[in-house]
Amino acid sequence: MEPVAIFLLLITLFLTVLFVTRPFFQGQLHRGAQGSQELSFLLAERESLLTALQELDLDQSLGKIPSEDYPSQRKALLQKGAEILRKLDAIADSPAGRPGRKASPAKNTTSLPFGMTDDDLEDMLARRRNGLKNKTAGFCPQCGNPIQRSDVFCPTCGRSL
Repeated sequence: MEPVAIFLLLITLFLTVLFVTRPFFQGQLHRGAQGSQELSFLLAERESLLTALQELDLDQSLGKIPSEDYPSQRKALLQKGAEILRKLDAIADSPAGRPGRKASPAKNTTSLPFGMTDDDLEDMLARRRNGLKNKTAGFCPQCGNPIQRSDVFCPTCGRSL
């Protein structure tokens, strides 16, 4: 065989091997992306649970929820929140869960809340409530929709505030 034919045969063989092994290399890249999607999903779940807890507390204070149902609903939400926090901690501790970063021995308890107690969670809820109180001014007396402190008129019905 001629050297040019051998060279073309080797190039073709090399490109074939690259084409066949490409899914194996891409599979490693997708695993890191899957971990970040799971982290994003869990963070969104944590935020929705905090909002649900806040709404449950508000509904209970307004008398919309019977007092005998409130503790069981709150306990269920707290248990679900604790499970999500455990999953977040497991992802944050694993090197695969944080691509490009190494797990640090010194943890920030606000970003990795594994050792949170009920009191810590209650403090977090209280801070969130206070932050939302500064933004909202309550509800429109005519239509009942939420209004902001900066609103002069209700954004829904147009009543002067």
